[in-house]
Amino acid sequence: MAAPQGFQPFVPANESRPEFTVRAILLGCVFGVLFGAVTVYVGLRAGLTVAASIPISVLSISVLRALGKASILENNIVQTTGNAGQSIAAGVIFTLPALIFLGFDLEYVRIFMLALLGGWLGVLFMIPLRRQLIVEEHGNLTYPEGTACADVLIAGERGGSFASRVFFGLGFGALYTLFQNENLLGAWPGTPNYEPKWLPGSAVRADATPEYLGVGYIIGPRIAGTLFAGGIISWLVIMPAIQFFGSHLNAPIYPGTVPIAQMSPSDLWRIYIRPMGAGAVAASGLITLLRTMPTIIGALRAGVKTIGKNVSGDSTSRTERDIPMNIVLLGSGLLVLMIFLFLTFKPIPGAQTGWFANLAAALLVMVFGFLFVTVSSRICGLIGSSANPVSGMTIATLMAVAAIFLVSGWTAPAFGALAISIGGIVCIASSNAGDTSQDLKTGFLIGATPWKQQVAVMVGVVVSVFSIGITLNAMNKGLEQFTPMKQPIAFNIAAPPDGVQVQQQHFSRQRFLLTAPDNSTSFVEGSQYVLLNSLGSTTLPDGKYLFNPQSGKIEIQWMQGIGSEKAAAPQGRLMATVINGILTRKLPWGLVFLGVFLVIAVEVLGVRSLSFAVGAYLSIGTTLAMFCGGIVRWMVDRAVAKAGGGEEDTSSEISPGSLYASGLIAAGGVMGLMGVALKLYESATGNEVRLWFPAGSAIYNLLQHQAISIVAFALLAFSLYYFARKPLNNK
Repeated sequence: MAAPQGFQPFVPANESRPEFTVRAILLGCVFGVLFGAVTVYVGLRAGLTVAASIPISVLSISVLRALGKASILENNIVQTTGNAGQSIAAGVIFTLPALIFLGFDLEYVRIFMLALLGGWLGVLFMIPLRRQLIVEEHGNLTYPEGTACADVLIAGERGGSFASRVFFGLGFGALYTLFQNENLLGAWPGTPNYEPKWLPGSAVRADATPEYLGVGYIIGPRIAGTLFAGGIISWLVIMPAIQFFGSHLNAPIYPGTVPIAQMSPSDLWRIYIRPMGAGAVAASGLITLLRTMPTIIGALRAGVKTIGKNVSGDSTSRTERDIPMNIVLLGSGLLVLMIFLFLTFKPIPGAQTGWFANLAAALLVMVFGFLFVTVSSRICGLIGSSANPVSGMTIATLMAVAAIFLVSGWTAPAFGALAISIGGIVCIASSNAGDTSQDLKTGFLIGATPWKQQVAVMVGVVVSVFSIGITLNAMNKGLEQFTPMKQPIAFNIAAPPDGVQVQQQHFSRQRFLLTAPDNSTSFVEGSQYVLLNSLGSTTLPDGKYLFNPQSGKIEIQWMQGIGSEKAAAPQGRLMATVINGILTRKLPWGLVFLGVFLVIAVEVLGVRSLSFAVGAYLSIGTTLAMFCGGIVRWMVDRAVAKAGGGEEDTSSEISPGSLYASGLIAAGGVMGLMGVALKLYESATGNEVRLWFPAGSAIYNLLQHQAISIVAFALLAFSLYYFARKPLNNK
């Protein structure tokens, strides 16, 4: 099938230019590793991700230009390869952290294999759809991110320069994070906090980081405001109400295990708001899925008609050659076999399942994978990747799988882990297929060779999954905290209560860093403790604890990094809630339904509820910082409008503000990961590193005032406002 009549790509089909070169693939792999890691870091903290194709394209143009004359097709291969890291990371962080919340360890090999299998499956299932979606429906499916990326590449080919704006964002963001991040210099408080005594149970705080500021600017004031509204409802309405009505009770209220009067705002958020927020996110995801159902049905019909039609790779035109269909079918079959073998011979420790269950899982991956890859690719063409309801499709997959397991009597914890593995592969495949379709649209507009792009995506998947697994485990360990129990709990280890299991008779950590309530730290020998895991218990909150056999009491709580206030991972918590709720039927259903009906009320008001629900789940420290970025975007839009429109459209994905914000996000992510690496070094060596003035010194005490943090963040926001109004040199 030829291109639509009258359409001519930027590079004609009969013209040959350097494309799939060694330097393009290598540079794309570097960006894939970098942006994959940054997406994991930012996504776990902010609960959402932003597209990476445009900043990668901008940086590629600059780097390859410095290395000599570069082809537009080479730059396209760089962004295609590098963008795989972002899309795979998004699918991973939305699902696989659920294994932690279900009480299982998150092994690097498991992350690597599930991400690899899901990523490749998304590419292979997308290939037969390319001609129908990208070529034949060129006028109907716009693929906004892919079209914007093509504009960047064409402008770069004509001599336009955007990279300086990204580099300014990288520089200022890195310098700011070096001083702000508590794991690096920590020169001033990273999270200014105010807990008003006149409204007990509430708190106003902001994680004043450049990545949150940049994300808020890119998503705009409407979405950032909706996120913050969810935070206001949770932190300034529901939590104070819980404190007001419960502070006089002497007994705890489930799922709490201590009286409400003894809880801090962070405790209220962790115990009561997170189940409510999970219910809200689940309801909003399903509502989003139902709203897009007509599009889904249309996508499936078009996908079925496409299969078997126009799928050969024998076309003589360079711009029409896909990977041959026989390779696609063979590769898909091999991937399903690999899924079966991996689940059979590398089960999750403590979650062994039989070969029949694993075969059923592999077949379910095939069915749901093709279904939602088709839906994801088409929806991205209509409304863009940012509005793609991947989480809703994953919830639907998990609910269907869990229902099948429940009917079959497969309700042991092992089957919860198996369901998450199925949902994880499907989510990763759907996420990668959506971004792959955007990349193929970019290639169609500029005249790229499809099969080379498809191979480039698969190479990008292989390389990026190395950093994604490392980053996920590094954040889980680097952001963890061991804290002494406020009141040690007497515990009979010979007869643990329902929901509490002994996970390790001797804790595997040789040493760990114990943080006291006054923030003083000391290293403790780990092997003397017994590791307990609590999930769905009425006597011990969900989490992991260290029991001392000598005292007969639970003395220490182990707060893992993923799931903490610093890396809340709302989608992962949601997936665990869905699985645990269906298989064990042990959930605080009252709180879950509070979140459901809150979302319904928001929908009745005419507000799209998904952003609101995520904001209600996240810490207000996250949503307030992103709201500040949204305010800067609103101020820039008004300033440009008053100036008569200026030279740039601030709503464009290639506006100066968006490019500067992309630099802030990348800088905050990279420097934040450096801080995590420093914490890992301390944990491994037992040596605490102090990079700044010693605690207690006069300069340290002066800088630790919260006003310093607010002023520094305001200056960073002003730099975003300044560079967002400064026109680009795109002529």
